[in-house]
Amino acid sequence: MLVAGIGLIILGYLAGSIPTGLLLSKAFSDVDPRTEGSRNIGATNIFRTAGKKLGALTLVGDCLKGLIPVLLALWLMGSDGWVCLVALSAFAGHLFPVFLKFKGGKGVATALGVYLGITPLAVLIDAVIFFGVVLKWKFVSLGSLTAAAVMPILITILTQSKPYVIASLIIAGLICYRHYGNIQRLLAGSENKLRL
Repeated sequence: MLVAGIGLIILGYLAGSIPTGLLLSKAFSDVDPRTEGSRNIGATNIFRTAGKKLGALTLVGDCLKGLIPVLLALWLMGSDGWVCLVALSAFAGHLFPVFLKFKGGKGVATALGVYLGITPLAVLIDAVIFFGVVLKWKFVSLGSLTAAAVMPILITILTQSKPYVIASLIIAGLICYRHYGNIQRLLAGSENKLRL
């Protein structure tokens, strides 16, 4: 059990480290997201710099990086503690990918995949909140930050699992940390609005 758990943690981290947006943009466009837009490899920057299709594919790919390791952990390990360790390793892989000298994305889509594996109902509720905020104020970053902050509350109510709650708090904290620049721009009124 211990060997399998450690193996899944390593697998989760390596899966999370796959730079989906960078690979897609290099394969299907002449855009390097690390040098354009917000210089982030996540779906929002790909959407803005390389187009809607590649942005959507990046979102799906980054989501799967969190979902697949969690589903494997649920199937092979079963315990909430192991599932959370695998989930956090996949999330950390996206934020600090070994393939990009530990300079990764902000983790929202990978967190989405993690939560889809743990509690889809919480994701559904959080998605309504996210889209509501984005449609109202037109800031993806504000929607992401709000959704990240609300998720630990939803996890607490819907699962009552201490490991899941702790993991969701860690994820929320790291998402806020990676959005530090966005928070500064939101406060200064200079954050880019979403244009559909």
